This record gives sequence, C-alpha cells and structure tokens, in this order.
Amino acid sequence: MIAMALVLDPVLLIADEPTTALDVTTQAEILKLIAELQEGQGTGVLFITHDFGVVAEIAHRVAVLRWGELVEMGPTEQILSRPQEAYTKMLISSVPSIHPQHRGARKDGITVLRTEKLGKIYSGSGFFQKARVVKAAVDVDLDIRKGETLGIVGESGSGKSTVARCIARLIDPTDGKVFLGDTEIATMPPGKLRPHRRKVQIVFQDPYRSMNPRITVGDFIIEGPMNFGVSRQEALARARKLMETVRLDPNALDRFPHQFSGGQRQRICIARALAMEPELLIADEAVSALDVSVQKQVLQLLDEIRTRLNLAVLFITHDLRVAAQICDYVAVMSKGRVVEYGSAEQVFGSPRDDYTKALFAAAPGRHWEFGKFAAA
Repeated sequence: MIAMALVLDPVLLIADEPTTALDVTTQAEILKLIAELQEGQGTGVLFITHDFGVVAEIAHRVAVLRWGELVEMGPTEQILSRPQEAYTKMLISSVPSIHPQHRGARKDGITVLRTEKLGKIYSGSGFFQKARVVKAAVDVDLDIRKGETLGIVGESGSGKSTVARCIARLIDPTDGKVFLGDTEIATMPPGKLRPHRRKVQIVFQDPYRSMNPRITVGDFIIEGPMNFGVSRQEALARARKLMETVRLDPNALDRFPHQFSGGQRQRICIARALAMEPELLIADEAVSALDVSVQKQVLQLLDEIRTRLNLAVLFITHDLRVAAQICDYVAVMSKGRVVEYGSAEQVFGSPRDDYTKALFAAAPGRHWEFGKFAAA
C-alpha cells in the first residue's frame, strides 16, 4: 500500500494505523521505510497510531486527540517526558513496560495443559502448481499449571496461533500429543471431544466479529452453557454475575453488540468464555486492537480473573510489552518451532537465542520508559 501511494510522489503521506496488526520485525521494516522516505524525498508524514512505542520511534512532533478535540501538541520528547494535560499523562502511563515484573519462583501446582512434540503441517496443490508443504508447528513442547500465564510471542507466520488452535482442537494437529490434565485430546475423534470442549475456551482478537450482531449479549453469553445442559434461568444468573466480574452492568444483557465499545465487547467475550467454567483460557491477540488505556484495563481484568479463579492462561501476542507484563512464562516461536522458553524475567532480561535477541531489538521505543515524567 505504501508503494502504491509513492507512485504519485506525494508531498504528504497519511499513514492510518499502518503497523497496528504487525509483529515487531515487520513494524520495524515499515518504520524504516517511512523514515527513509522522509529523509530521501522530503515527504511529510501524518502518522496515526495508538502505539506509543511507534510514536517514540518515528515521530518528530505529537498531537494528542480526545473525542475529536486537540488536547496537547508539541515535540515528541516533550510530550512523552513532560506532558501537561491529565489525559496525555493517563495515556502514556497506560503503556506497558517492556521490563517484566518479578513473579518469584514457580510454585507447585496441577498441570492443566501439556503438549508433546505438537506439530501441524499444511499441504496443498492446484492446477499447474507443485504440492506445497508448510510446517506451521514442529515439535512444540509446552506446559501450563493452574494460575499461570504462558505467553507465545513471535513474528507473523511463526506458528503461535496455529499452536493455540491445535490445543483448542479448532484444527487437528498432524503430529504429537495434547494433554488436558491426564486426557490426551490431539488424537481424540471429534465425536468424543464434546465433553472436553468447555474445558478450553478462546478469546479472539476482534470481539465484534466473534459476536452475532443479531442477538443480545445475554443470549451470546448463555448459549454455550445451555448447549451443555444448563437451564436458561441458571445460565442467565451466571451471566449476570459474570457481567459484574468483567465490570459491566448486569442489566445490560438485553442490549446488542453495537451498543458497546470495543473494550466492552472484549469484556463480554471474556465473560462468555468464563461462562463455560474452563480450565484453560486462550487469549489470541485479545488486546492488540485496543488503545493503550482500554488495553491496560483488559489486561488487569485478565490478570485478576486468572488469580481469582486460579485459571491457566495461554496468551498469544506479537506485542512484547504486553507479554512482559502479563506472562509468567514465555515461549518464543520462529518458523513453527519454539526457539526459547523460560520465565518472562529470563527471556526478556537475558535472552539466549539470536532470534529472540533480534526480535527484542526490533521493538519500537524499546529504550523509552513510558510513564516516568520529568519535572516541569
């Protein structure tokens, strides 16, 4: 898309969230391209983003908007280090640190999920084309205990979402084993999977696409429990409690998805997943489409729910800052393989693999400590 815009030799290039859904290495490539464009052709760039790491990396000046009004504007260093307005301070303080919190030694607990040499191969061919084989996941070994959050990070196409979908049996693994407790489900026939479906619930990136716009959020939340034999009355009572758990009005169950904000819709998707009383919650890029302030709220909510319910959480993300703050353990994937696996403190503080080091080096704004404001 950038190449198409450059054909016209523009004086001003408007980039509207061009790096939002991209992994850090691809982000770095796009930001480098735009910087070269600025320097080589003198093109002005209006870069629209909610990612303050990107702001720190590329912007010369920053304008902060709220509800269509200009709140604050100035040089990047001034806005990030010495913001004047309360709203700007709140936004910048919401940016997660890339330095993990100290979570202590691993505690003994029940292993909820374990994979052994999990693999997934995609193959296909067409007219006049040779058969193409893609090894999306190769020999993946993971384990998560009750109350833990394991993060999987990596570039787009690294295999992290494929692994999540294999674990949830949304797709069938090609090789290896997946254990939920002591039960192996990777090779289990679809007809026997039903009792285990409720044990693993997944929250996707786009909450609106996950919801049926024609039914109320109440019906959306109770659909799963009712399919497993829970009465409508009991399911609704559970839904009301879960709305309170995710800090939404329980009286809003009769509303439709379009009547909620993006962050509220994601909370509703979390409530729907929890309505099944799962043992493992998978969050697949669940906060990547949210702005930093809403993202912070949803991350805090997920962490509180994990602690309160002693849930095992598998957190898939390309955002290294998010992974640093919410994950106890981190698996780094590249080309379908886990290249590094350890505590968040170890992986972020002393990465061993060259790919991990390169991945972290590409993170935009990695040298900036957001939320530490200098005196005016």
